[in-house]
Amino acid sequence: MPPEPKLGRVRLVGAGPGAADLLTVRALRAIEGAQALLYDALISDEVLALAPAHCLKIQTGKRAGRTSMAQSTINRLMLRLARRGLTVVRLKGGDPSIFGRVGEERAFLQSYGVEVDVVPGVTAACAAAAQFGFPLTHRGEARRLLISTATVASGAMLEEGWLAAADRQTTLALYMGRDQAGAVAQQLIGHGRAASTPAVAVENAGSPEARAIATTLEHLAGDLLAAQPSGPVVLLIGDVAARADLGSAEPVLQQLRKARR
Repeated sequence: MPPEPKLGRVRLVGAGPGAADLLTVRALRAIEGAQALLYDALISDEVLALAPAHCLKIQTGKRAGRTSMAQSTINRLMLRLARRGLTVVRLKGGDPSIFGRVGEERAFLQSYGVEVDVVPGVTAACAAAAQFGFPLTHRGEARRLLISTATVASGAMLEEGWLAAADRQTTLALYMGRDQAGAVAQQLIGHGRAASTPAVAVENAGSPEARAIATTLEHLAGDLLAAQPSGPVVLLIGDVAARADLGSAEPVLQQLRKARR
């Protein structure tokens, strides 16, 4: 009876915001050494092309608001592949520790004795700020960065934690908040944040197709609705957003507002 194969290892890898040249060297080496690659829906073809030709590639389809592979199924699939002795890379957009369910996946795999390591990646807020030329913190304007989501696991709006986000010295980076922009603005203004606070909504941050919508907190929801973004959006709210270098974004924004009247 042949011996069972030695357990493979699983690497939870951050692919960054999409562009291959924003991968870390460690992430690149992990992808190049993968025997099985489980990747999220937002991973670019450019990054996927870095995997070996013989690598088993499985799209897990994790994308907010759309039908996707259940987390429990992904967990079992990683375990099954690791039990075949394969080097498995679970490739996630951005940084796996920021809304990437890395804690759940790591705990599940380790409970079965599978070796797991995490490779960090560039997260969307950092990519957006770098691409459009503004800082996330700045002396005299923002002494803290708050990374948050607007909803809980059930999809319901968060009811707590808005006071910290309403502090003028806080830059709020809101993930998965596009459809909750109006409710978020109401919460922040209700907790004392000025309605005129600058805000930038960045679609497809870090990619050549990135688009920035410059607005203010009170107009955020309406301007997003007018712009109709189809890609992932990160909302950046705070005084530092006024420093964004948006090029032709302002005329585009004016046209959107005129069309809405």
